[in-house]
Amino acid sequence: MRVGHNEGVNHDAESPPDADIPPDGVGESVPDDPRLRARLIATDGTGRVVLAATPIGDRLDASTALRHALRHADVIAAEDTRRLHTLLLRLGVTTDAQVVSFFEGNEAERTPRLVEACLAGRSVVVATDAGMPSVSDPGYRLVRAALDAGVEVTSVPGPSAVLTALAVSGLPVDRFCFEGFVARKAGERRRQLSSLASEPRTMVFFEAPHRLAGFLADAAEALGTDRPAAVCRELSKPHEQVRRGTLAELSEWASEGVRGEVTVVIAGADASIPDADDALALVHARVEAGMKLSQAVAEVAADTGTNRKQLYQAALDQRKAHQ
Repeated sequence: MRVGHNEGVNHDAESPPDADIPPDGVGESVPDDPRLRARLIATDGTGRVVLAATPIGDRLDASTALRHALRHADVIAAEDTRRLHTLLLRLGVTTDAQVVSFFEGNEAERTPRLVEACLAGRSVVVATDAGMPSVSDPGYRLVRAALDAGVEVTSVPGPSAVLTALAVSGLPVDRFCFEGFVARKAGERRRQLSSLASEPRTMVFFEAPHRLAGFLADAAEALGTDRPAAVCRELSKPHEQVRRGTLAELSEWASEGVRGEVTVVIAGADASIPDADDALALVHARVEAGMKLSQAVAEVAADTGTNRKQLYQAALDQRKAHQ
């Protein structure tokens, strides 16, 4: 299947300003560079799985290596084939690759066939809607299956919402962890966030815009209302916005509604030992999230160095005072 300039895409329906389509023939200028070709086929003649990072907003961020991989791949496994076709149009790339859908719902079914294609000498390029495949996107199952079958896996590095948000957040970047999407249900979300109350590293999350206000409110309760954070919206797009502040401030801001792709960066816990009130607040957040008091006290005591017996007694006293 040859896709690219001749696909029937409604250009007027495209909202991003970079949706202008390059003139016909531009895609043919993508060079067949031997160094880039080597990424697609292993030295023993088998095909490789190539994880290709796609732009997270601006098509101008697409690399020559990405254009080459899409142009010369034998198979492209796309999270959304329609979005892939639009990307090819914007990049001015035509390809003779076999394009197959590859998303969460069919990843398990497709994976064996894609591995077989590699073993037969065909290159498989994995392209998700934005960013690096397998990072909160399809790809991990294929990577694992390919490695188990002796198929080489490589990548076309490129844009990453995780690293971009981290870099512009204004929060410490020397150590960080990526938590992806937290649970959608409020109770499970609170439990997950409470378990991160003592995490010292800067944390990066993905969240849907319609759930952002609830996420930030729960984060403020679990991690502390004064915890510094940043909400990064529409990164690399014309309406890019980075809102910085405390979790309480950001929660209030988000309550009015937020649109677009969102990445949240939250500062890690202060390394200093909290006072008794802070330790009790951490216990309270865990209990509110559904954890038993004894378990909450044990975790907070272990994380903060607080005396366990004294903390437990203080928690009991606090509970009685509020009855």
